Amino acid sequence: MAGIVSRLWSRGLGPRWLLEPRRGLSEAASRRRDEPSPVHKYVGERARRRHRVFVWGFSPTGALGVPSFVLPDSGRKKPRKIQLSPYRLEMEAKISSASCGYGFTLMSSSTRDITKLWGMGLNKDSQIGFHRSRRDRTKCYEYVLEPSPVPLPLEKPQDTRVLQVACGRAHSLVLTDHEGVFSLGNNAYGQCGRNMVDGEIYSGSHIIHRIEGIDGKVVEVSCGQDHSLFRTDKGEVYSCGWGADGQTGLGHHNISSRPAQVQGDIAGVDIVQVATYGDFCLAVSADGHLFGWGNSEYMQLSAVTESTQLLAPRHLPFAGVGKVAQAACGGSHAAVLNRDGDVFVWGYGILGKGPDLSESQVPEMIPGTLFGRSEFAPHVRVDQIRCGLNHFAAITNQGELFVWGKNLRGCLGIGRPDDQHFPWRVTVPGEVLDVACGVDHMIALTRSFI
Repeated sequence: MAGIVSRLWSRGLGPRWLLEPRRGLSEAASRRRDEPSPVHKYVGERARRRHRVFVWGFSPTGALGVPSFVLPDSGRKKPRKIQLSPYRLEMEAKISSASCGYGFTLMSSSTRDITKLWGMGLNKDSQIGFHRSRRDRTKCYEYVLEPSPVPLPLEKPQDTRVLQVACGRAHSLVLTDHEGVFSLGNNAYGQCGRNMVDGEIYSGSHIIHRIEGIDGKVVEVSCGQDHSLFRTDKGEVYSCGWGADGQTGLGHHNISSRPAQVQGDIAGVDIVQVATYGDFCLAVSADGHLFGWGNSEYMQLSAVTESTQLLAPRHLPFAGVGKVAQAACGGSHAAVLNRDGDVFVWGYGILGKGPDLSESQVPEMIPGTLFGRSEFAPHVRVDQIRCGLNHFAAITNQGELFVWGKNLRGCLGIGRPDDQHFPWRVTVPGEVLDVACGVDHMIALTRSFI
């Protein structure tokens, strides 16, 4: 009997009368009754929380990486054009970074294995690399329906890790720890950081370019629609690409095919984060100040300009926001997260404070109660914010994902096609670690509960 009890106890499986003292026992036993039950020390001790990937939104481009959604494996099934709720994507590798472009997805792992980068979805401009056709070995697939390895021209592939990926409209950036930044895809506006070639055909291209000309080590990359941003360990920002709206921040409307340092109000300022997705940009400094430049047609930058374009970074003197910790850009809207975990939104679109607020020149705070904060859970706060082209996402310190905005082709993942005017919790079976927002699809990186 003693042996059985010992084994049950060690596994946390003992019956209730073995785990909790009865009334009327000795004083020492009574004191033990008030102590935490030892069960919690053993349950799940050997369990390993697994990292998983979930996708949802528009599937015909292949951006979700599920072939059966596009080409059903049975003649009796119909293609699943829209996935309205999170769907688990089978990946053997632990994905540490993901980005959603315009109809395509790029994912990476921080592993030292040879295969560390995967692409899926629209590939007409080779924005996810060259994927050779099985029927014609000289041609490349224009649609990649499942996560497929993207080889990088690394000098030391087993010593180099991929730290981050970023996707624009038809180009991508890949940041590594020791070998710099690589670009691939459409370079019609110099967004890949290399010389433009008249009449260059991007379909079926093998070109993966290593970015040069940046003084310092790049520690963050971000893609706009047709431009690119690079932040260095010195807190400096470089940019290249399309500049018609001032989104390169270089003081002109011209195309820049080589990265150049962004000056303006961020000259000499230690920048700790940059954000862009459409045609305007935001930057956060180490002391919590916010800077912006680029397109301002939707009042994104109207606090400092009456023009529809801002050619160089300006400090955005927003009152009542506090110290900014993080910023995110959409197509016509923006969001910032302050150091207290509060979210502020402005611009044009569905901003998250109900159907009556569709535009704002200054940041409007979204009540913390909409993210789960209450008198019973005062510690709940938002830890991360993200923007897609027409929607927002926020991750709390509880690992919960909230979304709101335009639900284009089911990109919100809330189980229905309706737009969402307030933050709404997405039912994801796991702790959400990070999320990437695109035009009409999303991808979440999670860790299982047990």
